[in-house]
Amino acid sequence: MRRFSRCRGQARWALLGAACAVTALTASCADMSVDSRAQGIVWQVDNATANPSGDWHLLGVRELLVQWIVVDDTAFVPDTGLPTAANLPDWARIGREPWARSVILGLAGDADEKRARENVEKLARESARISHIALPLHIAGYYFPVEVDPTWTDAPKLAALLQTLPRPLWISVYDRSNVGGQALADWLTAWLPRDVGVFFQDGCGVYARGPQVARAYLDVLAERLGPDRVRVIAEAFRPSEHGGFRAASAGELRAQLAAYRGYRAYLFDGPHYVSNELARTLAPRAAARLGASP
Repeated sequence: MRRFSRCRGQARWALLGAACAVTALTASCADMSVDSRAQGIVWQVDNATANPSGDWHLLGVRELLVQWIVVDDTAFVPDTGLPTAANLPDWARIGREPWARSVILGLAGDADEKRARENVEKLARESARISHIALPLHIAGYYFPVEVDPTWTDAPKLAALLQTLPRPLWISVYDRSNVGGQALADWLTAWLPRDVGVFFQDGCGVYARGPQVARAYLDVLAERLGPDRVRVIAEAFRPSEHGGFRAASAGELRAQLAAYRGYRAYLFDGPHYVSNELARTLAPRAAARLGASP
């Protein structure tokens, strides 16, 4: 779930972006008065977002996926024996938020994907060690933040490492090379422990595919892995024409969330890309009920 790890060429972005824009516009026009719904919000913890807040509960969000509590050997929680971040989150306050009624806690990761994969054994050991730290949160599961895709030939070695981590346990998967849902499911079922769930990154944030294609992936993964083991990361960003990324528009996110109905959808990520204004626009009825209209 890294914002900058799977960039495509600008020509491909432009072509797929135009197609996705048509889908988003259609969904937006058809459902403007209907509240979009999501079940979770992702928080990619960094010093700039150490105090996350938002109106994400208007969308129905009740679960927080914390991407990591240790990243690049820096801890965002106390008592790890590692250097602590300049800004430590107020975990007690976060645990009281309506959008964090339950928490899937990400463990130890590295912001650089190549480095994370090269040091996966170290990150697994560190994750097992810090998983016992007490936090004032209702922890519903754990997330190991080393992402997988079929181009990572050593990914099956993760199976033994994942056995050392607490349950319920989740990882995330994406399809960098567009092998398709069937091939992705074949690859995962060949090595992933059967008690580990997957967050499928939809790829809409880099125009790798549109929401309907992402939905097809989910259907195949749910059939092969079981529906309880499959959730979806709805990427709430898009490439910016000036470089980097921008927040997805209401129409773009509407199309994604509509396509994923029936699956538990998590917006990546709330503090960076899902503003209060965007949340209220996506959920006008809930906003009006609570006096928070856009």
